[in-house]
Amino acid sequence: MSVYKDSAWFKRAAWAVSAGVLALGLSGMAKATELKVYTAIEADDLKRYAAEFNKVYPDIEIKWVRDSTGIVTAKLLAEKDNPQADVVWGLAATSLMLLKNEGMTQAYMPAGGDKLDKKFIDTANPPHWTGMDAWVACICYNTVEAKKKNLPVPTSWKDLTKPVYKGSVVMPNPNSSGTGFLDVASWLQLFGEEDGWKFMDALHQNIAWYTHSGSKPCRQAGAGEVPIGVSFAYRGAKVKSKGAPVEIIVPKEGIGWDMEATAIMKGTKNLDAAKKLVDFSVSKAANEMYNTVYAVVAYPGVAKPVDNYPPNIGDAMIDNNFEWVAANRMRILKEWQTRYDSKSEAK
Repeated sequence: MSVYKDSAWFKRAAWAVSAGVLALGLSGMAKATELKVYTAIEADDLKRYAAEFNKVYPDIEIKWVRDSTGIVTAKLLAEKDNPQADVVWGLAATSLMLLKNEGMTQAYMPAGGDKLDKKFIDTANPPHWTGMDAWVACICYNTVEAKKKNLPVPTSWKDLTKPVYKGSVVMPNPNSSGTGFLDVASWLQLFGEEDGWKFMDALHQNIAWYTHSGSKPCRQAGAGEVPIGVSFAYRGAKVKSKGAPVEIIVPKEGIGWDMEATAIMKGTKNLDAAKKLVDFSVSKAANEMYNTVYAVVAYPGVAKPVDNYPPNIGDAMIDNNFEWVAANRMRILKEWQTRYDSKSEAK
């Protein structure tokens, strides 16, 4: 009898082929790599960042672990002996310098990394981290709420210590927030350590509360919960673009800044996929994506003006000594905690 007329044989053969196709499909699905990525990138940007990356690498799935800079940094340090993250994409460069000094990051020169502005790349060869963009401090001033309280427009950091502003200023806790830390670090560099702490002592008298988020003071100012929020320019521009009566003020003494940066964590079991993510993070396409919200990016020639972003803000950025900041981070945070934590919001 012909095998083609043997219905039982035909059914067995068809089942075998179907099973083989299914096995191949499942095998292909199993090849998808999951990357655990720690980040302090603003939550409203995470989906589109991952979507752009997946256009290039659809077989790599990003599992985000997102929080404020200080909290992410503390989490990474706590996990030093049992690392959980594969990659850090979007954390303060000063935090990554600290992790590098602790021996926690993997040296890697990403493809195209040599095209970045040299200020945005670790000086080690090969580098341990590469920068994405710069975020800069600012004052968010609610014109409506300020008018109700007859508050003048501050033009300097030291203006915020005047008695007229008592209870009208909110800023981030530097132990939780990278923005808060860059503020404190910049004041210590601008005014010197002794006068920097004196300035913060005086500012503390006018602080209503310290937040655990760098963007929250500007969001609160935009919502009218407080007249003045010490935040960063990206969030100020975004709040203003949504119609809030907020002016973004660049204090005349200069402004602190830091870089969002990327690094591979040492010991990752997904090194090849991690390298692909870091390669993407320094690409021109990725920098064009960063530029939709940040006016200063790592890839030369990419940056275009951002709506409502203060013009010529680069001229106000201080000459930031990142190595000093990273080396003194824990000491600075401990001192700040001792002096001012009593006004921090509950976590």
